[in-house]
Amino acid sequence: MQELWIAHDTWVLVGDGRKALMLRNAGTPQKPSLEVLHVLQDDPNPPTREQGTDRPGRAMQSNLGIRSAVGQTDWHEIAEEKFAASVAARLNAAARDKRFEQLVLVAPPAALASLRKELDAHAQGRIVAEVAKDLTKHPVPEIARLLTGG
Repeated sequence: MQELWIAHDTWVLVGDGRKALMLRNAGTPQKPSLEVLHVLQDDPNPPTREQGTDRPGRAMQSNLGIRSAVGQTDWHEIAEEKFAASVAARLNAAARDKRFEQLVLVAPPAALASLRKELDAHAQGRIVAEVAKDLTKHPVPEIARLLTGG
């Protein structure tokens, strides 16, 4: 992974589809010190078997008499997209209120795509780096070390 240069007061969002850490670099680019601003967690998401008990539906083409299966809804993916939207809404509000000038996004590729889709122009204009990795399970000092190579 390429080492990042994280300026003082830069916000770093480390998230996945279920948890997000909003961090701020209270240190310097040479010696980053990430402090936790907010920890956001999604509500527990029960297993699919508890969310949808019916078998996938079937569709019939009336002119040909052909039946085909309809794909089953992925409730976990829907929940992750809603969580990404709520995280993006917080970032959008903070960007409009000018609470940060620079933003680093760290998330797995799918979560990063969901976040990017929901961020408005104010927040997108402040993104200085994106890292497509899941670092949510690492302690904060380890996140700083992994991002900056220090």
